[in-house]
Amino acid sequence: MNCFVHERTAAIGICAVCQKAVCRACVGRDAPRLVCRACLDQRSIQGFEYRSAASIGTWPLVHICLGVDLVTMRPRVARGIIAVGNIAVGGVAIAGIALGIISLGGLSVGAALAIGGLALGLGLSVGGVAIGSIALGGLAIGFKYAIGGGAIGPAVIDGRTCNQAAADFLRQWFGGAILPPRCR
Repeated sequence: MNCFVHERTAAIGICAVCQKAVCRACVGRDAPRLVCRACLDQRSIQGFEYRSAASIGTWPLVHICLGVDLVTMRPRVARGIIAVGNIAVGGVAIAGIALGIISLGGLSVGAALAIGGLALGLGLSVGGVAIGSIALGGLAIGFKYAIGGGAIGPAVIDGRTCNQAAADFLRQWFGGAILPPRCR
């Protein structure tokens, strides 16, 4: 097998990113995985990373991290007080997969607030599927209050039921205007 760039030169391996054969001259990085120069030069594969100089303990105040680690070929993880990326862990986490005190993402796990397609939290959870103490969503599973199209919990507002405790909670925190007509 020959190099994809130098057709007459024997390849020494295959790039872990693009899967093309490379010769010694085309190798960009060889440990622990072989990566060609073309893939190493492409910022879209490597991604983007910003880490603020200010930090609290070992965590930066802001960490933005996108892309793939070329060494491990795994997605990079943003870790910070404010973390943004494909996967984020932090005080405020914004990502496709987010884990934090306050989290926003496709899959969101938050201690105080979780907002996402699938939102899991100890406090308020809002999403297509929301599971938490107070759950608002298409499918809401609440440990205390559940409000949504399909709601499961001790105090429920859904398409069929309007529990007085859940209605009082909504009135207290969000005003009576958002209550369904049959709950007013």
